[in-house]
Order: sequence, then C-alpha cells, then structure tokens
Amino acid sequence: MSSSSIRVRFAPSPTGMFHVGGARSALFNWVMARQSGGTLVLRIEDTDASRNKPEWTEGIIRALAWLGIDGDEYEGPYFQSANLEAHQEALRTILDQGRAYYCDCTREDVIARTGDSNKGYDGYCRDRDLGPGEGRAVRFRTPDEGQTTVVDLIRGKPTFENKVLEDFVIARSNGSVPFLLANVADDIAQGITHVVRGEEHLSNAPKQQLLWEALGHQAPVWAHVPVIVNEKRQKLSKRRDKVALEDYQAEGYLAAAMRNYLMLLGWAPSGDREVVPWEVIENEFRIEDVNASPAFFDVKKLRAINGDYIRMLSVEEFIAECLPFLEKAPFEVDMKVFVRLAELAQTRVAVLSEIVQMVDFAFLDEPAFDEASWTKAMKDPAAEILAAAEDAYRDAPWNAEELKTRLEQVGAGFGLKLGKAQAPVRVAVTGRTVGLPLFESLEVLGREATLARIAAARARLTG
Repeated sequence: MSSSSIRVRFAPSPTGMFHVGGARSALFNWVMARQSGGTLVLRIEDTDASRNKPEWTEGIIRALAWLGIDGDEYEGPYFQSANLEAHQEALRTILDQGRAYYCDCTREDVIARTGDSNKGYDGYCRDRDLGPGEGRAVRFRTPDEGQTTVVDLIRGKPTFENKVLEDFVIARSNGSVPFLLANVADDIAQGITHVVRGEEHLSNAPKQQLLWEALGHQAPVWAHVPVIVNEKRQKLSKRRDKVALEDYQAEGYLAAAMRNYLMLLGWAPSGDREVVPWEVIENEFRIEDVNASPAFFDVKKLRAINGDYIRMLSVEEFIAECLPFLEKAPFEVDMKVFVRLAELAQTRVAVLSEIVQMVDFAFLDEPAFDEASWTKAMKDPAAEILAAAEDAYRDAPWNAEELKTRLEQVGAGFGLKLGKAQAPVRVAVTGRTVGLPLFESLEVLGREATLARIAAARARLTG
C-alpha cells in the first residue's frame, strides 16, 4: 500500500442498530488509515428514506466513538443523500456513452419470457432503443465478452465472466439511483483508493469496477473481509444472534476488549496470544494477512478476553467502570462497602454487569437465595455445621484469616474439609454456592449480619 495517498471509507446504512460486523470493518479501515498516514472517510448511506432513522445514524456515531473512532479520527460524516446530483451526473455520463439503456420490463415479464424465477435479466430491452418514460428503469450494458478481474488484497484476483453478469439496474423507474452506482459515484467524489468491506459485497465488485471504468476512473483496490458466523457456522443474523454492538456495551464489555477481539476476526498477530496491546495491533495488522475463510464470533472467547481487560484495570478504574451498573441496581449501594469488595470482585467478573449479583449480599437485608444452591448445600449435616459456625463466630476476632481458621475447626469436628464445611455457610450468608472469597466477604459484611443470616438459614432448615 502507498502511504499518505490512501483514502478508505466506512459507509454504513442507518437502518438498524450497529452490527459487530460493521464495527470490524470500521476498525480495519481505521487501522489502515492510521498506519499509512492516510484518511478514513465516514459516509452515511442514507438514501433509503423508508428504512433510515436519525437515531440509527446517531447510534453509529456513538458506537464508533466508543470504539475510539471519534470525530477527530475521520473525515465527515458525509451523507449520501447530499450527493444526489453527483449520482444523476454519473448516470447521464454512462447514458451518453451508450453504456446503458432504458428498460420497461417488470420482474413478471422476465419470468414469463424465461420460465425461470431464478434467472436474472435476459437483456430483452438492450436493442429496443427505448427513451425515458414512466415506469422505465436504466440498465448498465455489461460487455458480451471477456472477463472482469477484481484485484482483492484478501482474495487475490477473482475473475468474473462478463457474459454471466446481467445488465444491472443503475436507475430505478422513479429516477432514483440505487446502491451500485450511488456507491461508486460517492467513492469517486471522495477520492477513495481502497474499499474494505464485507464478503457479501464481493459479487458487486465486478459490476462496480465496470462502472468505475465507464466513468473514466481507475477502480479502487478491493478487500472483501470474511463473513462472521455463529457457533453453528451460520452467518450472524440480527433475528437469531446478538449482533448489536450496543448490546455488548450495555452488558459491560469494555471498548478495548471489543476492539481487540474484533480485530482478531479473520486476522492473527504474531505469537500465540489473544490479548494484544493496541499499539501492537496497529503495528502488525496487514489487510493482506486477513484470512478469507469465515470468522467465528466466539462469545466465550470474547468474554474471556473482556475478563482479562477488566483485570488489567486499576482498582480505581474498575470501580469507575462499575458505577453505571451499580446505579441501576435494585438496591442502594454503600460505596464505602463496595470499595472494600471491589478488588475481590475484579478478579471474578467477565463482564461488568455481573458485578450487581456478585455483591448484592452486602446490600440486601437478606440474601437473594438461589434455590438450586440451597438444595445442593443444605444437606445433612448442614444444620449442625451452621449451629457450630454460629457458636465459633460469636466471639471470634473479626478478620478473614481468623474466620477461616474457626470454620476449618468446625469442619474438622464433622470430619469435613474446609470446602465442604463452608458450603452451607456461604449459601446462608450470600445466597449462592459461587461468589467472592467467603471469609473476606464475611469480614466486610460484619459480625451482626453474618450471625443473623446463619441463624435464619438454620431456622429454615430445622423448621
């Protein structure tokens, strides 16, 4: 790639919540621009008035900013709807060259002639010499012979036989210019040199390359990044999978972790690692090294990476990241108490939203019991263990080390190791079998609340 002459673009349509696939394309384009000293252009392709909403545009810009691609990192945003005259000018140029023609065929007409609903347009109007008129679209006249080769940095040089490229529509019957031509006209106007986009657009590349050439410009260098699939190796779907970046942000994924993970969808850094400093990614990423095979969106791996990033925060940063989730908790949080629990929790949460359930025992009047945990932990001799623990803790120095020692002694009296002895105490106090370190939690909770919860659990057991 050349250096400062590179101009890439990210051109989403504001027709829904921002997709993780779009986020990956934006990141790939951004990194390419930063590496080369080039420019990233943000263009909002908003010409589908029936589906576009201003809030979707705002959501795209917010999501990009969350990822680190804020207004200082790109040129724009430009809006495709503001460039309609350029689209019409491109259409006139192609018509004037004789590279396009008017067509009044409906889809039903084509099916009636071919007898096949799966066949594309049959070229019926190519030589009818129709002029403009109501109900007439404009089709590009694709070459009858030869091939169109697309130079793709990921896929090499895929070649398409021109005879199988149907004469595609470049102006609808209402006069509006559809995606294929509008996209090319905008790219030309904005000086785009490299087009990095999803694999689903690969079939459009030969058609758009022909349009670039018809308009007297050299086509850009293409790079079609691999499709993203779910665990069943199906393409991610808005209807079936969690694909909105905003949903992951709301669940408590960190932007740095999401950036890291998305960059690994189709590309791998040097060494066997998944948590990669951003400066290493920026230094090592090459679009040519992206794998053409489908990329698996592994939510478990994303969670693990996010957990690693959470643990890399300072305790103060972790507390700050938790605040939005604590503010929405169904109980009042005493921040002095939470600060004492934060360091314990930081090593155990994978996403920030988990913090609420992890610390709820310290702020509720009584624990929120998980009944499966209760059933598992409160088997004989649970009542006797709780009674012995209550006695042992009544006069114990209230610190984690001593609380652990006292419960070890209780367990020994029943011939149990600490892990077995502490299970009913943990559930009695926190409501669950899994959570923060038990004895540090008891120290924070305090003697009075701890003894009261143990007594209440024992009473429930004994009826």
